[in-house]
Amino acid sequence: KTLQAIQRVGQAVNLAVGRFVTVGEAIANENHELKEEMSVACIEARRAGETIAQLTDVASLDHPESDSHITIFTDKTGVVKAARLLLSSVTKVLVLADRIVIKQIITSRNKVLATMEQLEKVSSFQEFVQIFSQFGNEMVEFAHLTGDRQNDLKDEKKKARMAASRAVLEKCTMMLLTASKTCLRHPDCESARINKDGVFHRMRLALEQVIEIVTDSRPNGENEMAPISIYSGIKEFKNKVEGLRENLYFLSKENLSTMLEVILEHTEDFTDSAYTSHEHREHILELSKQAKMELEQLVSVWMQAQNQKTKDLMEDLEVAILKTCQCMNELKREVHSAATSLAADLLKYHTDHMVLKALKITGVEGNLEAVAEYTCKLSEQKEQLVEMCRLLRHVSGTEPLEITCIHAEDTFQVTGPQGICTCHFITEVCLNHWNFLAKSLSEYRTTSLRFVSKMITNSFYLKILFFCLKQKHNANLKALKPVKLDTEEQAKIAKLGLELHLLTSDVDSETEKWEDQENEIVQHGQGMSSMAYSMYLFTRGEGLLKTTQDLFHQAEVMYF
Repeated sequence: KTLQAIQRVGQAVNLAVGRFVTVGEAIANENHELKEEMSVACIEARRAGETIAQLTDVASLDHPESDSHITIFTDKTGVVKAARLLLSSVTKVLVLADRIVIKQIITSRNKVLATMEQLEKVSSFQEFVQIFSQFGNEMVEFAHLTGDRQNDLKDEKKKARMAASRAVLEKCTMMLLTASKTCLRHPDCESARINKDGVFHRMRLALEQVIEIVTDSRPNGENEMAPISIYSGIKEFKNKVEGLRENLYFLSKENLSTMLEVILEHTEDFTDSAYTSHEHREHILELSKQAKMELEQLVSVWMQAQNQKTKDLMEDLEVAILKTCQCMNELKREVHSAATSLAADLLKYHTDHMVLKALKITGVEGNLEAVAEYTCKLSEQKEQLVEMCRLLRHVSGTEPLEITCIHAEDTFQVTGPQGICTCHFITEVCLNHWNFLAKSLSEYRTTSLRFVSKMITNSFYLKILFFCLKQKHNANLKALKPVKLDTEEQAKIAKLGLELHLLTSDVDSETEKWEDQENEIVQHGQGMSSMAYSMYLFTRGEGLLKTTQDLFHQAEVMYF
């Protein structure tokens, strides 16, 4: 059974190496700049896997230790060499594959940046749509690559930073579409331009942070400053204090005092905050003072124990350690209570989003005074939320949660002004639109006057005809002759009547567009339309006008 197990292990290793090398060779074929190095590493790994399989092929041998066939029993050194070669070659393949992934992410980032530059310079909406479509595809590719990289990261801190950067890119991509479209529609609006520039700037920062995480580097060789929270500071301080039980000489009293000073400096974020309750502030200050006293007592006993290690001094040291740690635990609970209470109150207060809703409504209405008022309220809320994130960071407990709080704080710092800028933009656009409507209404009024004037002008020759017909009619009355229009005159009247009917329809259509039906222009147009329609009906032998005398009278009322 042992021989069979050895053989199965060797074969399994060889098969696994074979599959691994197949993937490596495929990667090499797709990336010519690293093909040679990758191919060499894959050949070494495959050779090592085959060697291990040969050395473990012992299940069919009766006496594997004495047989002439080289096996794991006869050549243990060969197995060690093969295992080392396998580990080194597999590691090399992984490193090369990692370099390729990093290069893919950098290349994808460069594509996104190049397209973003084009988006910033577009001047037409059609061009923007085409470029943004390309930008969307590139962002999807970048999101897939960075998502896979985030899942592969082992460092929880880096994973949290990557998640924060990807969240910024996801949100900003949607904001970029709206901000750019708005800027194109309102190129003269300063608020719209500032908002768009802010979105672009934030996306560039997020892209750079992704590359920093992927390449494990900082710009200009800067060292990353890890955020220090009260929780992490207390944890480290307690570990040092409790370490005195094992070793009285592994650190100096100055180091311990400095660590406490840093912790107490961070508690000032709570005591100086306008949103911390009076009770919490008093308790934190009291515990800070007590922590200093306990440390002084601890240092005193500690120094004595270094000079004279007696049983009584060691017991006093243990008591001092316990008191110091207990005081730090109480301080930790107090700041945690202060931060969570503030967060609960603020989130409860802001659940209805009344200020945001009011700001949106007043912005749409173009109410400058109300926008200014709610802008101040929103700025206050932003400061409260930023303060809440800062305090929650101190009690988050883990580095990933600290990074999440820092990301939330940065988001509020950036999106707060962006929201205010957007409302100013909406107000500005609404006021411009109001002016546009007023101007359009004035032009519409002028157009309507022209239309009525045109209708009167186009029908002026009808006045001449009616005047001539009336003169003929009056002459016939004087001669006591019966009045009758001849066929040609009746045809002219019918034709002009039809034209009057068409003009009547146009007038009715125009006057219906006016909201103020009591307007003098509207009433005059409607009156002319009604009289013209009656004259049209006369030409068809219909309506209230029965004789030519009625027709002439109506024409006098309408035109003279």
